[in-house]
Amino acid sequence: MSLPEIKTILYTTSLSKHTRPVFRQAVKMAELYNAKLVMLHVVEPIGETGQALIQNYLAPELIKNMHDEGLAKVKDNMKDRVKAFYDDEMQDMEHHPDITIEQIVGEGNRSDEIVEVANEIDADMILMGSHNSLGRSSRTTRQVIKYAKRPVMVIPVKG
Repeated sequence: MSLPEIKTILYTTSLSKHTRPVFRQAVKMAELYNAKLVMLHVVEPIGETGQALIQNYLAPELIKNMHDEGLAKVKDNMKDRVKAFYDDEMQDMEHHPDITIEQIVGEGNRSDEIVEVANEIDADMILMGSHNSLGRSSRTTRQVIKYAKRPVMVIPVKG
């Protein structure tokens, strides 16, 4: 039996300031395996109360436009973060990794969306950061590990 091939890595990010080490690890793993890196940020929908308030005061077209503009801003933020990473972290390196980075913004429950996107893109590995509090990972991390049908690599982050 041959060893599994790693062709696609799903890297999940909250876009917080503490995720740079996780991104570095994702880039290194993608370079090591000569794999495509898919960067996923999940936006959770507003709760029922918030949605009811918005629907009572705003027209459906305006709600849709605000939603679409918000997702576009998140995508732009991701692209800026990738560029900043290369500018800040890799400027002094002798070589720059030649990897493909695709960006996806998902919407829904974080753990469900991560597992769903991993299945959709047929990721060979999920790489995510996790705050470790009292020896326990975040709820999202625990849920992804529990329900993913592929390896999950967890990088501890400060927070």
